[in-house]
This record gives sequence, structure tokens and C-alpha cells, in this order.
Amino acid sequence: MSSNWAATAMAFIALFLVGGIFSFFKQGLKKGALLLGALAALAATAAVLWW
Repeated sequence: MSSNWAATAMAFIALFLVGGIFSFFKQGLKKGALLLGALAALAATAAVLWW
């Protein structure tokens, strides 16, 4: 059961980072948005694999 909580937490982290991508693009920080995109992809992948 604890693995489902970890997968849910990783999914929420991924969604939080996606929100950060939009924020960084609005501010003109394209390199930061690229970094957040990579981290969001890793968090989403972790959530899927953990499930």
C-alpha cells in the first residue's frame, strides 16, 4: 500500500513542476523551464514505474 502513496506523491510533484514550467516561460527563463521539464518527465516516469 505504501508504494501507491509514493506513486501518488511523484505524480503530484510532476504536476507541480509542470506548473513551474509555465511560470518560468512567462518570466522568460527558458533554460529553467527546460530543466523543470526534464525533472517533470523523470517524476512522471517514476510515478508510472512505481505504480
